[in-house]
Amino acid sequence: MMEQGDSMDGACAQPHGGDLGVMSALFPDAPRPWIDLSTGINPWPYKLPSLEPALWTRLPSAVGEAALTRACMAAYGVTDPDAILAAPGSQVLISGLPFLRPAGADVAIVGPTYGEHGPAWRRAGHRVRMIADLPHPVGPLPDVLLLVNPNNPDGRTHDPARLRPLLSEIARRGGWMLVDEAFCDLRPDLSLAPLAGQPGLLILRSFGKFFGLAGLRLGFLLAPPTLVCAMAARLGPWAVAGPALAVGVAALSDAGWQADTRRRLADAMDRSLSLYRKTGMDILGHTDLYALLREPEGRDLFLGMGRAGLLIRAFPDRPGLFRLGLPPDSVAFDRVASVLTI
Repeated sequence: MMEQGDSMDGACAQPHGGDLGVMSALFPDAPRPWIDLSTGINPWPYKLPSLEPALWTRLPSAVGEAALTRACMAAYGVTDPDAILAAPGSQVLISGLPFLRPAGADVAIVGPTYGEHGPAWRRAGHRVRMIADLPHPVGPLPDVLLLVNPNNPDGRTHDPARLRPLLSEIARRGGWMLVDEAFCDLRPDLSLAPLAGQPGLLILRSFGKFFGLAGLRLGFLLAPPTLVCAMAARLGPWAVAGPALAVGVAALSDAGWQADTRRRLADAMDRSLSLYRKTGMDILGHTDLYALLREPEGRDLFLGMGRAGLLIRAFPDRPGLFRLGLPPDSVAFDRVASVLTI
């Protein structure tokens, strides 16, 4: 069960995360309410601001779009407003970007990572391969290098100091470096957003994960203006709803909430990691929104968690691995602890 950003590339298509209806059928006797730990989404969302009623009844305005662009520039450190495109979620960008490049490109994806990117490039007629690490700038390079930073589901990170010379060489050869920064709000120091607009660099930013508002459907493409215009033409007018524009402006402009939330998430993950270590879990990697774990031999934690009313992210193609998001409160934390200590 996965959301955009969950499945490892190469796996068969699977349901998306958060489908509690399926889990309720599988575990009819599980305690209620169900606790969804399957997604890498902040369990303490940004408080929605009061919205003008007219936002629900009129078309999105150019003024609202411009305000969101300014808020995005300030939040991400982008200097060129023409290098920003707001979209109704990053998934529509993942699906559309491959069609902006002529079919037949050599696309290398640094993995294992989640599985939405690979199929999107294949559907557009490109050759997709997985690579274990970044290529060296001096040597053969793909037409498109795709990486997720921080990576999902293992939290692996790539130092921008290593990415910059690689970007320069890829761009010199007419290629693209596509960096999915869906979880970079947790680690702004890793972001290449201040370079947005440079040739060859395409960045995806997700709004819903860090701000805990996945249902809002808001994401951003940061790219050279020509590619921004091409993608905007694919999306058509009024791509982002008026209420989403307003909420995005409020949240991206709230630097205090963002700083407080980073501390809160870090503290919560520290507590979770301490529990995992005490109960014998093998921690393979993490961000402050999720941890990738290996269960002890002989355990079936997906089954145990399900019986306890807890939905976690399992990987059918990699038995024994699972990913846990942050428990939203002490009740959820204690329920997780009760399963892990059996």
